[in-house]
Amino acid sequence: MHALRFIQDLAVIMLIAGFISVLFYRLKQPVVLGYIIAGVIIGPSTPPFSFIHDQETINTLAQLGVVFLMFSLGLEFSLRSLSKVGFVATFTALAEIILMMWLGYEIGQFFGWRTIDSIFLGAILAISSTTIIVKALQELGFKNEEFVKLIYGVLIVEDVLAIAIIGILSSIAISGSVNVTDVIFTLGELLIFIVVTLVVGILIIPKVISYVNNFKNDEMLLITVLALCFGFCLFVIQLEYSIALGAFIIGAIIAETKQLKHIARLVEPLRDMFSAIFFVSVGLLLNPNIVVKYIIPILVITFAVVIGKIVSCSLGTLLSGRDGKTSLRVGMGLAQIGEFSFIIASLGLSLKVTSDFLFPIAVAVSVITTFLTPYLIRFSDPLADCIAKLLPPGVSNVFNLYSNWMQLIHPETRGQRIRKVVRLGFFHIWY
Repeated sequence: MHALRFIQDLAVIMLIAGFISVLFYRLKQPVVLGYIIAGVIIGPSTPPFSFIHDQETINTLAQLGVVFLMFSLGLEFSLRSLSKVGFVATFTALAEIILMMWLGYEIGQFFGWRTIDSIFLGAILAISSTTIIVKALQELGFKNEEFVKLIYGVLIVEDVLAIAIIGILSSIAISGSVNVTDVIFTLGELLIFIVVTLVVGILIIPKVISYVNNFKNDEMLLITVLALCFGFCLFVIQLEYSIALGAFIIGAIIAETKQLKHIARLVEPLRDMFSAIFFVSVGLLLNPNIVVKYIIPILVITFAVVIGKIVSCSLGTLLSGRDGKTSLRVGMGLAQIGEFSFIIASLGLSLKVTSDFLFPIAVAVSVITTFLTPYLIRFSDPLADCIAKLLPPGVSNVFNLYSNWMQLIHPETRGQRIRKVVRLGFFHIWY
């Protein structure tokens, strides 16, 4: 009977997900949004009755979705790509995360929520959605634009920092307090673990993959990759780290292999299937009654996400030396929350430290910002042109001078500039 109910539930999920994916593709909307709405439709909180009988098993499958989602994000992680836009991406990501965590905490305190709820809310708002942004940019045809490279760089930095945030939140949840020493120790311990595993993994894993790939058997290669993925996740769990951390790190290690593109193609169907189940399961947990009850906080938080991320990311990119139009396009492209927000909200529920209303609020805000993302990206150029016309010439000249000055001291060319200045300095001293 248990197996029959599971098959029925899985059939319902895949049928509704398949229908929704076609519908939202025709409507030119992100399919992720459709999956979440599908979960709401068939969920236990939506009348007249629930279509799902064994939600615990579905949640287990959803965890596989987290594994494949984080593994895929790891496959997209590239140290080479990050080095090209590293300074701008790091500065922008830090500006965004710091501002949004503070903003989320203050919003929670304003509504009288518990301190731990406010802390988790700040973390939920800090990270943008790689999945939603990548799909939106691909569908809009902006994949090869210059600002897209900056967005991808920011997302990579965010993904790494999000892993650190998850570790810190776990420590805070267990200890029940925010201790600066504990945070520094947790960050240091996490950094050492990531560096060591990356170095050792990059020395060993590519050789294993190359050996298996010599057999020219896709099935053998896929099974080996999955074995490495789940084996490393088990190892990370034993060390009391998040399964999301393990999936991301092993993905980042495999990203350094020569067979990366082939592996990504093999894993893609599994990722799509289990990711669909994950996002549907997110919708299953959305209680419309709670959404109605907390509609004011949801609208306030949504406004804070959109405006806060546009301001922080645009300002961070601008202060890094990029022009105003590019900066605004980066900011408007990152103005949403997504999969990491769900993972962080789920962490609070699993550790039983956050209130029940926080997860559905995060889902509701994600649904709204996901819907807005394509329109914000499309509207970024007209808005940038409008702002450029409204700015006084003097202000525009200041921004241009600042951008040129930043290019002179940019870390990518700073070494050459310093050597030139030193040579000129010695020349004047000598004469």
